[in-house]
Amino acid sequence: MAAVAITLGVAVATATIAIATDIGDKVSEELRSFGANISVVPQEDTLDLNVGGVNIKPASEGAYLNEAELPKIKGIFWRNNIRGFAPFLSTSVQARSGAESRNVELIGTYFAKQLRYGKDEFVEGVTKTSPWWKVQGEWPADDSQRVLVGARLAQGLNVKPGDALTVAGRQLTVAGVLRTGAGEEDAVVGPLTLAQDIAGKPGVVRSILVSAVTKPEDAFARTDPRTLKGPAYDRWYCSPYALSIAHQIEEVIPNAHAEQIRRVAQNEGKVLNRIKGLMLLITIAALCAAALAVSAAMATAIMERRTEVGLMKAMGADNSSVAALFMTEAGVLATIGGVVGFALGGVLAAQIGRSIFNSSISLQPVLFPIVLAVAFLVTYGGSIASIRRAVRLDPAHVLRGSQ
Repeated sequence: MAAVAITLGVAVATATIAIATDIGDKVSEELRSFGANISVVPQEDTLDLNVGGVNIKPASEGAYLNEAELPKIKGIFWRNNIRGFAPFLSTSVQARSGAESRNVELIGTYFAKQLRYGKDEFVEGVTKTSPWWKVQGEWPADDSQRVLVGARLAQGLNVKPGDALTVAGRQLTVAGVLRTGAGEEDAVVGPLTLAQDIAGKPGVVRSILVSAVTKPEDAFARTDPRTLKGPAYDRWYCSPYALSIAHQIEEVIPNAHAEQIRRVAQNEGKVLNRIKGLMLLITIAALCAAALAVSAAMATAIMERRTEVGLMKAMGADNSSVAALFMTEAGVLATIGGVVGFALGGVLAAQIGRSIFNSSISLQPVLFPIVLAVAFLVTYGGSIASIRRAVRLDPAHVLRGSQ
């Protein structure tokens, strides 16, 4: 019973420790389904000018980013953490279908654009950064004259997939009806090249949304990198904080200002802290339950064997010899329970990973000595009181009572 208690307690502890060590990336991956967490805009958009105590922001109509620089995002230090990015360029146009006509916003972006940086080829667009966008019909190709029409606008213009739509005097085809639950439902969304052509702004974008797997923000993450030097700066730069990734994007895209979308980052940190807190509580509860079960089992075993203890002490065994006997037995139980519990915990962690995150949670070999140490701590912690009572048994009273 003691071995079973140790095994179950260690298995739960192993699973929760494995989840806790891997939970950061898993939660970050899950939160990427809620949208991008880094916004990139022209540097001019962030400039402030005070004249006579009045803040005058410079006109930014002519501030754009060079589209040709976008593939460099996949060349930063944390390029493997970039899950996707999508550029945007908007312009006001008139959309007409039959007798219905409206002034709307045309949003140009990437849908699933094939890009290349160095020898690497990759696909970027809103299909990666905005997975909640739902299309009734088909996604347009990035080099086509087909567009998506927002659901509310499609209802107002009475258009459906396959219909013709005149945008800024151009005859386009409606590839699908877009539902996002946001302002895009009142707009026309098309390929970036189409929006650039209609706006007369070839080769530029107005903003970029980046979806990156990041480490939750802490006090060190918020440090101004300009105040850091040497190892401190290297540590900040080489940590996958949203701010450090944004800083690296600014380094590769000229005239760009990148910053984290704080609402997403703060939610990520809160969710992760709560999950880790829950994992800690489950681990402590499981180990405490195992320690209590071991204590009860050992107390029962020693009570049943008190005659043997009395006989050993009557034959000359000292307290240390009696304690060593039971400590050895407890060590054997801890070893068996730790090894079996570690293996069982790995299976449990993998099952939790598949059911919750739809991906595997790897059990790192470095956890084995930690788990084994926890097994010994729980076993000896639960046994120590019973072993102390065993060494204090008076052989005369024990043997007289057995006659």
